[in-house]
Amino acid sequence: MTDPVFNAAYAAAYDDIYREKEYGTEVDLLERIFHGYAGGQVQSILDLGCGTGNHSLRLATRGYEVTGIDTSPFMLGVARAKAHSEGLAESYFQGDIRTVQLARRFDAALMMFAVLGYQKEDTDVLAALRTAHAHLRPGGLLICDVWYGPAVLSLKPSERVREIPTEHGMILRYSSGTLDPLKNLCHVHIRLREIRGGDRIQEVQEEHTVRYFFSEEISSFLERSGFQLLRLGAFPEFDRDPDESSWNVMAVARALA
Repeated sequence: MTDPVFNAAYAAAYDDIYREKEYGTEVDLLERIFHGYAGGQVQSILDLGCGTGNHSLRLATRGYEVTGIDTSPFMLGVARAKAHSEGLAESYFQGDIRTVQLARRFDAALMMFAVLGYQKEDTDVLAALRTAHAHLRPGGLLICDVWYGPAVLSLKPSERVREIPTEHGMILRYSSGTLDPLKNLCHVHIRLREIRGGDRIQEVQEEHTVRYFFSEEISSFLERSGFQLLRLGAFPEFDRDPDESSWNVMAVARALA
């Protein structure tokens, strides 16, 4: 049986699974984008789909005021615990990024690690982008990374198995994907098996459906949501133009008044 995405067991294993992801380098890039595209100082940041806080907490340690929103209470629980252990102010709230309403505006908004791709229908994509716009001051920046259609169709998802060492043993992560090219969706099946002392402790399955995007779509969605696209670059090699080898791309857009 497949569990709902980002449930308790998956959230508990999440930071082990992505321990090797270069979050620090990504935050370096975010700061470079702030300095190069904001047209003013970025101090307040809204992290939409913040997960376990791997971007927001690093930004907070660099002096930014960050508010995180996520739909999963389990992912937020991990983020809050990490903030507490690091002595950082905790500002995480459960909410749907398509509908959440906060009584304030920010200098920048983030949707990192394919968060926008979890919005499968056009109406969902527009709702999430309009949420970001509603929470940005005029001229504020939106930064998001998504899966890039030409690369997804060229490279195609593959079956993968990873052995991930943990404090108490290891996690085996099995993943495979199937494409729905009529809807620009990739259905990713994930199975986690936790091993301790050679024994299987538990096994969790999740089905993640992620949308991939094409350049014209990204520009159109942003324009319809009140943004001006400033740059679409490969990710994390942001200075390189995307091509069929760029599974991920990053969009930087400015909120129009």
